[in-house]
Amino acid sequence: MIALKQLTLARAGNPLIEGADLQIHPGWRVGLVGANGAGKSSLFALLAGELHAENGDLFIPPNWSLARVSQETPALPDGALDFVLDGDTELRRLEREIAAAEAAGDGELIGQLHARYGDIGGYAAKARAAEVLHGLGFADTDFHRPVAEFSGGWRVRLNLARALSCRADLLLLDEPTNHLDLDAVLWLEAWLKNTPSTLILISHDRDFLDAVVGHIMAIEQQRLTLYTGGYSDYENARAARLAVQQSTFEAQQRQIAHLQKFIDRFKAKATKARQAQSRVKALARMEVVAAAHVDSPFNFSFRTPANLPDPLLVVHQGEAGYNGRPLLQKLEMTLRPGCRIGLLGRNGAGKSTLIKLLAGEIPLLAGERKEAKALTIGYFAQHQLEQLRPDESPLQHLQCQEPETPEQALRDYLGGFDFRGDMATRPVGPFSGGEKSRLALALLIRHQPNLLLLDEPTNHLDLEMREAICFALQEYEGGVVLVSHDRHLLRTVADELWLVNDGRASLFDGDLDDYASWLAACRAAEKVPEASVQEQKAERKQKREEEAAARQELLRQRRPLVKELEQLDKQLAVLGEEAETLETTLADPALYAPGADRQRLEQLTRRQSELRETLEASELRWLEVHEALEALPAPER
Repeated sequence: MIALKQLTLARAGNPLIEGADLQIHPGWRVGLVGANGAGKSSLFALLAGELHAENGDLFIPPNWSLARVSQETPALPDGALDFVLDGDTELRRLEREIAAAEAAGDGELIGQLHARYGDIGGYAAKARAAEVLHGLGFADTDFHRPVAEFSGGWRVRLNLARALSCRADLLLLDEPTNHLDLDAVLWLEAWLKNTPSTLILISHDRDFLDAVVGHIMAIEQQRLTLYTGGYSDYENARAARLAVQQSTFEAQQRQIAHLQKFIDRFKAKATKARQAQSRVKALARMEVVAAAHVDSPFNFSFRTPANLPDPLLVVHQGEAGYNGRPLLQKLEMTLRPGCRIGLLGRNGAGKSTLIKLLAGEIPLLAGERKEAKALTIGYFAQHQLEQLRPDESPLQHLQCQEPETPEQALRDYLGGFDFRGDMATRPVGPFSGGEKSRLALALLIRHQPNLLLLDEPTNHLDLEMREAICFALQEYEGGVVLVSHDRHLLRTVADELWLVNDGRASLFDGDLDDYASWLAACRAAEKVPEASVQEQKAERKQKREEEAAARQELLRQRRPLVKELEQLDKQLAVLGEEAETLETTLADPALYAPGADRQRLEQLTRRQSELRETLEASELRWLEVHEALEALPAPER
């Protein structure tokens, strides 16, 4: 098991965790939560051996192997499947040793290595890696594509696939659902629930945590506490503890006020000075209970749109796609103020394409797209983070939008997104992904859009910011179209779910649980063709065997006929030569002269008659055999 004994962890001299004392048992699945900067990634680095504790001890069994998602993926020429398999170092080492032993002809070593290879499941390693790649959205055609050809988000998935395929004793996953769509998130959820590895997981997806983990390890006010249950259980326990803490705090404040009142009233009176002094000492000895700081650092709302035309946007018989090839067809959508649409669909089905079409980022291939005159679109997608100017601060970004607005008003607005003090004036370049996402959202909201198009807006955002977005969207008066793998966000925001599938977008008759069942049915249906492939292989094998047997039977039937035909050809040739010779002999006039040998003439004449009969019979048989061969199928070459 993993054990922390009075452990203190610091980074750059700043304490992150103090006096941690807990145990994590083999096979546990633990969610690690805490505010940004609380020390979650530093604790991961400690568990991975990249950091050392300031004080105390960390014990991890020395024979345990560890897997962790790499933060970078070089542009390798290796195929995706090989890249994933390379994560299992023992597997690859055994493969090299087996090849060397076979080259050396060492039979005993070959046997030992193959036995170990079987023990670690080496013979099924490719199938396991392929299953993981499929689950994360890769197609069969991607397996042999070089890693260098994949985009950044898909390389993150490759790193995740590599970590999942590692047979590790301890699996550390930091925000594994970022860059995944809902289909892949649901698959990963099922996979992690069945992993035999001890799992420690950082995630800001509360539904994902609830489904996967059985314990929550929380970093709060430099304390590391272990809770039993999922994230919702932790949240309830924390709320109860904070309620008690707040009640204790309020009671203590009343007691402090009472003591202070007594001190202020009587400290100047000699008769009461001693009692007042004892109250001062009691007040000094009292351990002040901290107030329950439950307020989120994020406090913002969507500004009321200046106009709310109805409808906002209409698409009629629309076609959308790329390079003239439609990915979506016969689109019919009417977006009105107050609509709350969540888009569902498998990876590559066209959700982002539909969002881009609604945003006017790509043109229609056919059909109509009608905007209201007062339409103001707020479009959020991950590529917009790249449009932030790295040398400028959040305040400068906002001042470019509103040069006439007083600086303090802009600072107050940015404070609602937790860009306070120096954070508002720091260059954006070194910001984390979550901070850049917050800034992009702040800039978008400031435009007062009446139609929000949000494509994975919660990537990199922590739980408190996600909650703040949920509350803000619930009060928003404009229309919303949302693509997200965060089921909590979809449940709390979306009033309608639309399914993008098979080139269409239509209202989905069900909730997110029904969608999960629909996905499961799709996966099950996809396994049928796999079974069909096996059946087809068996059928082809049987057909080949039957064809081989038929060929053998055909050869068996043809062989004697061919042999007889060859013999008849030779026989006819000999008989023909003899007949020609006999005719030449019988044409000699001397054979018929007076005194010629009559007996010889009779013999020659009789032989000529026999030859004619034999030739006729042989020719007739030759024709019969030839017709019999022609009646049989020609042999395959």
